[in-house]
Amino acid sequence: MGVEVSRLSNGLTVATENFPSVDTVALGVWVKSGARDERDEEHGMAHLLEHMAFKGTKRRTAFEIAAEIENVGGEINAATSVETTSFFARVLYEDLELGIDLLADILTESRFDPEELRREQHVILQEIGAAHDTPDDIVFDRFTETAYLKQTIGRSILGTPETVKSFTSKDIHRFMERQYGADRMVVVAAGKVDHYSFVRQVEKRLGSFRPTATSVPAPQSVYTGGDYREARDLMDAQVVLGFEGRAYHVRDFYASQVLSMVLGGGMSSRLFQEVREKHGLCYSIYAFHWGFSDTGLFGIHAATGGEDLAKLLPMIMTELQKAGQHIDQQELDRARAQYRAGLIMSAESASSRASQIARQLLLFGRPIDREELMDRLGALTVDRLTDLSSRLFSSRPTVTAVGPVETLASFEEIAGQLGPEPIFHRIAV
Repeated sequence: MGVEVSRLSNGLTVATENFPSVDTVALGVWVKSGARDERDEEHGMAHLLEHMAFKGTKRRTAFEIAAEIENVGGEINAATSVETTSFFARVLYEDLELGIDLLADILTESRFDPEELRREQHVILQEIGAAHDTPDDIVFDRFTETAYLKQTIGRSILGTPETVKSFTSKDIHRFMERQYGADRMVVVAAGKVDHYSFVRQVEKRLGSFRPTATSVPAPQSVYTGGDYREARDLMDAQVVLGFEGRAYHVRDFYASQVLSMVLGGGMSSRLFQEVREKHGLCYSIYAFHWGFSDTGLFGIHAATGGEDLAKLLPMIMTELQKAGQHIDQQELDRARAQYRAGLIMSAESASSRASQIARQLLLFGRPIDREELMDRLGALTVDRLTDLSSRLFSSRPTVTAVGPVETLASFEEIAGQLGPEPIFHRIAV
């Protein structure tokens, strides 16, 4: 039957996809509100709210939330991203009503108890410290901060110790009331689920949820690019070279996804073969493309010893320039097959499928069927990928590096190899 979608009287979107061959259901509530929707003084609030959602409601203690789901062998969790927050569960199909009730309870009746808040603030401070002590985490935080200088879209999701310690229970309640409305939320279930029965149960528990969020949309992002390098006494250097990518809605989004696989999507990719296998200049290298609602980031991450850093980036940039001149049909076919297989494999997981449907509903307002996605992939040509490469990699770069970075080429040299010298921002630590 495919994906079925209904809309409640308060505007809440409810969607299901039935997998008749399984006996479980993955369900969740996805909210179009994330880290980029925070005010300056709220940095880290979306992530803290996600943590606090499981710390007790008017009906259940924190222990009772955990015990009730685990008593039936289920799972419950949440996640915060730049643009969304999700609360999800996985249960046996006969326990679906309990899953709905628990998720609705934490969204409508959370207490955000001050004592629980103090404990969870301490946990997040430890999380911030652990991220700072992990070079391959911190280099990505600095990458987004540099790519979108002084903008909420580029900030770390975790927040800072100062902001996290400042939050009160009232602050969290106000943030949730401002950001969470039925018009920005979708409820999705995938697995052994009857659509109309699920809709009735969601209506019962969330049909009276406030219809609209009152906050204004996050400001339009502006890609700035720039340079950040942090010298640390480490055995290896973590480096990310990036460029402005493509938003979900634009024509080149899927082309950018496939291009990242051509360049660094596996052991047969260009960068892996040329940089790691043939020249041994790093022990890890891959390319990625992140799409957002109004922008994107295309990047290459590599980890190498300090003695190879001077040769590493010039070789990466040479491969990027080559991609703007020629891509083999075989490379495109291989990357397209990888992407296609990933879509099909994820569709066989109820949890992955529920998340995919939710993202599509929040971003496009409708589920996108597999045939449409395959048509988009099938329309890609080598000419289109080479044209995209020449445009992407001649734009203003973002360079971030953590570790023994003394031999890394200057930003001017890196930018000069890629194209005309751009306006840039430099941060040195």
